[in-house]
Amino acid sequence: METVRSGSDPEIMRTELRYIRTPVRASIERMFYRGKSSAFIPHNRKTLHMSTYLADEDFEFLKIERTNGVAFVTIDAPPMNVMTPSLFRELAKFGAQVSTDDSVVVVVLRSDDPDFFIAHFDVSAILEFPVEGPAEKPEELAGFHLMCETYRTMSKVTIVEIGGRVGGGGSELSMSCDMRFGASDKTVINQMEVPIGILPGGTGTQRLPRLVGRGRAMEIILGGVDIDAETAAAWGYLNRALPSNELRPFVTDLALRIASFPPHAVALAKEAVNNADTLPLSEGLMEERYLFQKLLRTEEANPAMRSFLDAGGQTRDAEKRMGELVTEVDWS
Repeated sequence: METVRSGSDPEIMRTELRYIRTPVRASIERMFYRGKSSAFIPHNRKTLHMSTYLADEDFEFLKIERTNGVAFVTIDAPPMNVMTPSLFRELAKFGAQVSTDDSVVVVVLRSDDPDFFIAHFDVSAILEFPVEGPAEKPEELAGFHLMCETYRTMSKVTIVEIGGRVGGGGSELSMSCDMRFGASDKTVINQMEVPIGILPGGTGTQRLPRLVGRGRAMEIILGGVDIDAETAAAWGYLNRALPSNELRPFVTDLALRIASFPPHAVALAKEAVNNADTLPLSEGLMEERYLFQKLLRTEEANPAMRSFLDAGGQTRDAEKRMGELVTEVDWS
C-alpha cells in the first residue's frame, strides 16, 4: 500500500495525518486527478478533470449507441450491476465527456438486466474507506456527489429507464437525472443504507425529499423499505410506471422526440427548470426572461416559429393536435 497526502474528496474519506491507498481507493482517485504519485491536492476542484478520453467502445461496463442526437447508454456490469468503483469511474467518465459533446442532446441510461438497473454502491468498497482521524466536512463537491451533479446540470437531457430494482447509489444517480421511468410490474426503489449502519451519502438525503417530500423520504430512508413502481410514480419519484413491454419503446420515442427539437431551446429550458431548485422565485423569473431573450437571438428560433405557423399553428384544427404538430416543425 502507498501512503499519500490527504485531500478534499468526501467519497474517499480524509484524515489529518495520512491516507492509505489501496487498489480500490487508487482506482477512484485516478478517475479525477492528474498525476500518479499524489492523487489528492488541497482545494483542487478547479483542476478536476478526466485525464484520458475514452472512445465509446473503450468502456467496459457501458454499451453506448448514438442515434439522431441521443446517446443510449446500457449498463452491463454482471452479476447485478452493483455500483463498483470501476462502474462509478466509467459513469463519471462518460458524464464528463458527454457534457461537452455538441452532437448529443439527450442521454438515456438503461440496463438489459431484467431484474436490476443498478443495485447499490459496492459495500465491500465502502468497507475499505479509511476511518483514521475525525470526520471532516468538505468545502466543495467531489466524488460521487460531483458525478451526480454532472448528470443533473449538464446541458443534455438525462433520462433513466429503470426496468428492475434500483437502490442506494444507483437510486441517487437516478434522482439526479432529469426524468425517471419505470416498469409497473418490475421496478422497485430502495435505500438500504441506514439498516447497514450508514446513510445515503451520494445525494440521497437531499434529492429524495425534493422529489417525494420529507415524510415519504423519511419512510424510504429510515425504513429501508421496498417501494413499488406504482407508489414511486404516485409519490413523484418516477415520471410514469409503464408495463414492462412498453417501457423501452416509450423512453426511446421520448428521447428521440426531444432530440429532434432545437438543441439550444432544449438546453436552456432545462437550465431554467433547474433554477427552480436553487433560486428564489423572483430571481428565477428574471433568469427565465433572460434565457428566453437569449433563445430569440439563436439561429434556430426564427425558422422554427415560422415553420410552426406554416404548418398550421394558430389555426383551430392544427391546435387540436399540438403534440403532433410540433414534431412537424423544421428549424434547420
